[in-house]
Amino acid sequence: MNIYKALNEMINYIELHLEDGIKYEKLAQILTVNEYTMRSIFSLMCNMSIAEYVRKRRLSNAGFDLSKGHEKILEIAQKYQYESATSFSRAFEKFHGIKPSSVKNHPENLKIFPPIMFDEKVESYEDVKYSIIEKEEMILYGKGMQTNYCNISKDAPAFWGKMNEKYKRQYGNIKFGMVVYENRAESDNYEYWVLYDKKIDEFEKYIIPKSKWLIFNICSQEAKDIQEMSHKFYAKILPILKYNLRNIPEMEYYHDNITEFWIPIEN
Repeated sequence: MNIYKALNEMINYIELHLEDGIKYEKLAQILTVNEYTMRSIFSLMCNMSIAEYVRKRRLSNAGFDLSKGHEKILEIAQKYQYESATSFSRAFEKFHGIKPSSVKNHPENLKIFPPIMFDEKVESYEDVKYSIIEKEEMILYGKGMQTNYCNISKDAPAFWGKMNEKYKRQYGNIKFGMVVYENRAESDNYEYWVLYDKKIDEFEKYIIPKSKWLIFNICSQEAKDIQEMSHKFYAKILPILKYNLRNIPEMEYYHDNITEFWIPIEN
């Protein structure tokens, strides 16, 4: 499967349905995965959630429509699936920096957000060893921080380093890193946690449910290498394996200068 070709098909489908309802199940069918997995792949490959991408494309087109002056603001709001002219105006001003009513006099201030396009000639095959295991419920203890898609690449390693420096002497090496998503369909807000596999009273308890995990590793614990491998997994490995993800946190297990990636998958 060429993931880039499939993503272009998803983009084309979205373009055809910007003025009506976009069916997430249809997008998942294009990638031959479930909706949660599709949203995960899209957010990693496009650097934003599907909801954010659709919002930007609709507002970009709405600006062009308003500049032509043939439709009323309410008509365009309804055209691009906004419930009211007020909610549309608020989103429009946040995106373009001007009110819809000002477009006629200041069309030069409009922003354009073009459709994303992928190079389908890029190879999407990788020689990666992996295993699948089933683990019982895990009880871990740690601390987390709020972050988002744009900042997690620098926030996570900084937080890990801070926690390791503060607690290593007392509790030993950090065992796990964990990413918790607020809602991949609608939000780019994340939490990043560092966790130990032993009870520590000053830390929060976190229960990881029993699950089946797809596991692969790299011989590094450097943030740059971890982030590169994580992106490669979603871009090149997961579409080939065609496993569906579970909506529980992804884990990183650190040991012996190795980082193991634990990806929760459905049975």
